[in-house]
Amino acid sequence: MADAPSTLDVGTTGEFVSGQRDEETPALLIAWAPAEPERVGEVALFEPGAGALILGRGEAAGSGRVIFYRQRPGVLERTAPLASPGLSREQLRVRLDGGRLRVERLGKCAMEVRRERVERAALEPGDTLRLVGQLLLYCTLRPRHLAPLLSASLAGAPAFGAPDAHGIVGESPAVWRLRDRLAWIAKADEHTLVLGGSGSGKELCARAVHALSARARGPFVARNAATIPQGLIDAELFGNVKGYPNPGMPERPGLIGAADGGTLFLDEIGELPEGLQANLLRVLDEGGEYHALGASAAKRSRFRLLGATNRDPAALKHDLAARLVLRLSVPDLEERRDDIPLLTRHLLRRAAAKSPEAVRRFETSPHAGEPRIKASLVEHLLRVRYTTNIRELAALLWRAMSESAGDAIEWRGGPAATGSVPASSEPLASADAAKADEAPEPSEAEIRASLERHQGNIVRTAQALGLSSRYVLYRLMRRYGIEG
Repeated sequence: MADAPSTLDVGTTGEFVSGQRDEETPALLIAWAPAEPERVGEVALFEPGAGALILGRGEAAGSGRVIFYRQRPGVLERTAPLASPGLSREQLRVRLDGGRLRVERLGKCAMEVRRERVERAALEPGDTLRLVGQLLLYCTLRPRHLAPLLSASLAGAPAFGAPDAHGIVGESPAVWRLRDRLAWIAKADEHTLVLGGSGSGKELCARAVHALSARARGPFVARNAATIPQGLIDAELFGNVKGYPNPGMPERPGLIGAADGGTLFLDEIGELPEGLQANLLRVLDEGGEYHALGASAAKRSRFRLLGATNRDPAALKHDLAARLVLRLSVPDLEERRDDIPLLTRHLLRRAAAKSPEAVRRFETSPHAGEPRIKASLVEHLLRVRYTTNIRELAALLWRAMSESAGDAIEWRGGPAATGSVPASSEPLASADAAKADEAPEPSEAEIRASLERHQGNIVRTAQALGLSSRYVLYRLMRRYGIEG
């Protein structure tokens, strides 16, 4: 093991590490690196109680350098030293101090924290640090190792940061937990309720479950229940015999019949009328037996139901919710902000493939197929409060492209829709003074009560308390000694 006192170093090819669950500590994630875009998503990890480290370009003699890793479940892969030409060999001094990373500029490249030029700062999770023109770093929380996968496998995993076989993009702990959960749900072959916000990727995850399951050779039938006309829902679900209900109507199998031997994905299942939920319940109870409209004989469809909703599961008819035995929670972007830089690269590449004429003027980067972007864009996207998740992220990227005047995509709109706590630039007294103008923070009792009400869900608790992000809640929980 290399001598790097405040970081983990387990080799250059990636070695298996212990599956123990580590405490999360502040880490620095590469969010933008125009000279080395393939490094987006790499993290530098810091150990409590260790000394200061130097972040800079290239190798240096001795120990005490910040090291970046590609972090995956059970594996840490040490990557090459930074090569951004505008960085000094000794650019920053970085030290972990409690729940903060204290940084001091040493080199020639100017440093901005939360868009303010500073010489030193104390970073908290959720803050951004820009080394102007060279690098954008995002302060996040990471365990020292990600636990090995229990159901999924790293065999055949895509290149770091690339979409996996199911189109899922991300290297955050939340996304690797999701991949592991998808693999287990696929093996279970029980009816499942998929939970997640609008635009979070519920159908993508449902398709992954189908592809990973024993039903993969069967059909995958998807329908948004909210878009089915009220008078046609029964016929749409159960099908009809020829000539029923109107003469000349062709025979149709319905969604349930079409999904025989495969998977039926019903998005927004909570929008189905209660009466129809009851009819669906009978199909699930009778092992797939149902009647097409106008038919006297019963039919049977051996399908698996994946129902999705962005509502509270309590809004479903109780008996139907009970038949959807398993729960699959798809994380919102708030729970996986670490992935926003990687998603940005992926969505821009997809936009370039779909609309090459519209994106061509931004493809002046020496990296093939990599539209050129400015740090201001990524910094803005990291600070937005998303309501429709990846769908909203894609829309913001198109807005940025439409408003960018040069050959690089930048953010020219208004400020980010966020009220997140600013980085505390030194001296710290100035940050303390700024806090006096903020809304009162919730008390320990309010936090404990809200955590209990939301069954320990950090994101929902933060939203209910009116906090700008989960990182603010983590900070308050540490202050009051509340375990998460």
